[in-house]
Amino acid sequence: MSFETPDDRQYNESHEWALRDGDTVRVGISDFAQDELGDVVFVELPDVGEDVTQDEAFGVIESIKAVSDLYAPVSGEVTAVNEDLFDAPEMVNDDPFGDGWMLEIALADEAELDALLSADEYADQVA
Repeated sequence: MSFETPDDRQYNESHEWALRDGDTVRVGISDFAQDELGDVVFVELPDVGEDVTQDEAFGVIESIKAVSDLYAPVSGEVTAVNEDLFDAPEMVNDDPFGDGWMLEIALADEAELDALLSADEYADQVA
C-alpha cells in the first residue's frame, strides 16, 4: 500500500510531520499513522502558550484501535492549536496534511530540523 508523503515537510520517526513557515512549524501526523490508527475519535492537545520539547509527548490521539502519544518534532512555544479537532477528530483521517493539522510551534532551535527525516527517508521507513 502506498501512502501520501508530501515532500514540502519533514517527518519524525514517530510519524508526526513538520511544515516550516518562517519561524513557525505546523505539526500533524502522517497518512501512514492515521491509517494505522484507524478511525480517530479523540485528540488531546496542549494549550496555546505551553512549551513543547523535541521528541517528548505533547498530546494524545485515540482511535477505535489504540491510544497513542503524539511527539513534538521540534521544541518551542505552542502558538496555535487546531480546535476544530476537538469536535471533529475524524479530520485527522480525512485530511492529515491539511485540515487535520494539530498545532503550530514557534521554532526555538532551527538545528532541530536537521534531526528530522526527509519525505523520501520517511517513505522508505514506512514502506
